[in-house]
Amino acid sequence: MPLSNIEIIHRDDALLVVNKPTLLLSVPGRAEDNRDCLVTRLQENGYPEARIVHRLDWETSGLIVLARDADSHRELSRQFHDRETEKTYTALCWGEPEADSGRIELPLRYDPPTKPRHVVDQQQGRHALTFWRVLERCNRFSRIELTPITGRSHQLRVHMLAIGHPLLGDRLYAHGEALAAAERLCLHASLLVLGHPRSGERLRFESPAPF
Repeated sequence: MPLSNIEIIHRDDALLVVNKPTLLLSVPGRAEDNRDCLVTRLQENGYPEARIVHRLDWETSGLIVLARDADSHRELSRQFHDRETEKTYTALCWGEPEADSGRIELPLRYDPPTKPRHVVDQQQGRHALTFWRVLERCNRFSRIELTPITGRSHQLRVHMLAIGHPLLGDRLYAHGEALAAAERLCLHASLLVLGHPRSGERLRFESPAPF
């Protein structure tokens, strides 16, 4: 499992920031044939101490940070838990939203009958909040900026579906035309801001979307 197309954006004694490609798990799956993932590739290619702090979906690409020691892992995990980090995603969605920006505040839960899908559920769902902004209107689709305030599984994908604008290439949630409009899920973690776990310095990383 070589590093191959995993780009290391930043590296120091405390952390790694890498650009995860699409179609790569963040951590190993339960099945033995799902062992190939971002953290395993790093651990087997020069970074045996690498520890996952947060995750991106298998199909989502973009910026992800890993800790290189226990103290850094603890501090970075705290920052994510306390929402002291900033995360912004770039996506392509079907259609053109009427407004130029907005917020989506809809509770989400896992839906076992349609696993691994998640659904909006006003009674049993967990609070989820997303801000969105149109970057470019392209007739049949739009380029948008998504800022998740909470970190629920599939949050951005389900929230955009809920307002009638599924993400292009989304095999779980897009309708036929939106699915056929792109060869991959058009969702990329393009901005990550966090405090260095040792110095406290505010670090900002950017990665342009590959679509």
